[in-house]
Amino acid sequence: MARENQTIVIKKITNISAHHGGSWKVAFADFMTAMMAFFLVMWLLNQSDAVKKQVASYFSGPSVLEHELNTFGAKLTLEKLFLDFINEPLGTLQKLMQPADLTPDVMSMGKGEIILQQIASEIGLVAKDVGIEQDKVYFEIYDYMLFEVGSAKISGQFVDIMEKVRKLSQGLENSILIIDSEIFVETVPEKSIEQAKQVALQRAYILKKYLESAIESETVDIELKTAVRKAEVLPPSGKPAGSVVFTMQQKSTLPDGTENRPIEYDDYGKVNRAKYENMVRKLLEKQKK
Repeated sequence: MARENQTIVIKKITNISAHHGGSWKVAFADFMTAMMAFFLVMWLLNQSDAVKKQVASYFSGPSVLEHELNTFGAKLTLEKLFLDFINEPLGTLQKLMQPADLTPDVMSMGKGEIILQQIASEIGLVAKDVGIEQDKVYFEIYDYMLFEVGSAKISGQFVDIMEKVRKLSQGLENSILIIDSEIFVETVPEKSIEQAKQVALQRAYILKKYLESAIESETVDIELKTAVRKAEVLPPSGKPAGSVVFTMQQKSTLPDGTENRPIEYDDYGKVNRAKYENMVRKLLEKQKK
């Protein structure tokens, strides 16, 4: 006979499984790698023989990616590569397969830091000022570095400096290259506005002829601008320095009708001079090593 008021104890046992750790992440990464490889194979099967040859040359020589990693650093290049893959996967793959000696399109680099590095590596301290906006990049050079004071006669440094400008502009695509020739009235012999206008225009045409022969794409337009100014305060020489501003500006749309991707940069406008000079010094030190 069972006893009254019997106490029944129920013991609940919870089975806690061991922590799985991060093994699933490795498996997921392998899966994504396999999917990317499958995607590449399927894409490659539908390409022309010319593209397939480019793929072969990619594995036998330095690629654009390797070139950019060495030039601009892994962090900036990989950030740009990630964004490019998201926005334009097929176009990005084709760019990666291009040889490292291919002329780069500065305006398609996407990241303002990379564009600034490219300008610093080519132009260096020759640039008086450098600026970056969402759709354009500009740099300014004193006029006396390119022309004799008050005239359209080229200086001894002209060819050396313009070769650097040419390297930056010849790979442009779907862009407008604006050449803005600025001069002060006080520098021309007769100190007249009309004479200053003629000199400024002659300079702009000389610069245009020098650059247009090197530009590789037919989707690039060159525009000329001139500005004549009167100096508020004259320097001791009595000849204030003018300048030439080179602006590389994206066209609003690509040939297929899609919009150009804006340049990504944290601080739009004129670049801090000290920051730019420091960048140039580091690039020079790297080249010496």
